[in-house]
Amino acid sequence: MFTVYILRTSSDTLYIGQAKNLEKRLLEHKNKTAKSAKYMRYFRSFTLVYTEGKRTRSAALRREAELKRFTRRQKEVLIAGKTL
Repeated sequence: MFTVYILRTSSDTLYIGQAKNLEKRLLEHKNKTAKSAKYMRYFRSFTLVYTEGKRTRSAALRREAELKRFTRRQKEVLIAGKTL
C-alpha cells in the first residue's frame, strides 16, 4: 500500500508527496535527512493534513501528479473533506 499525502508547512504552503512507508517518510522530512525533499528542509515544522491510500506506486504517482495540478482552493476543499 502506498500513501499520497499533503503537508501544511509552518509558512502555510502545501506540499504533496507519496510514500510506501508514511511514518518513515515523515521522519525523514522532520529530521531534514538527505532523503527528505529539498523543499521541506526550509520549514521549521509541518502538519499532515491529508492522506489517501493507493494499491500501487504507479497509482500513487498518478494521483500525486493530479493533486499537484489542483489550484490552492481545490486542495483546501479536498483537505476539508468537501466536494467541489
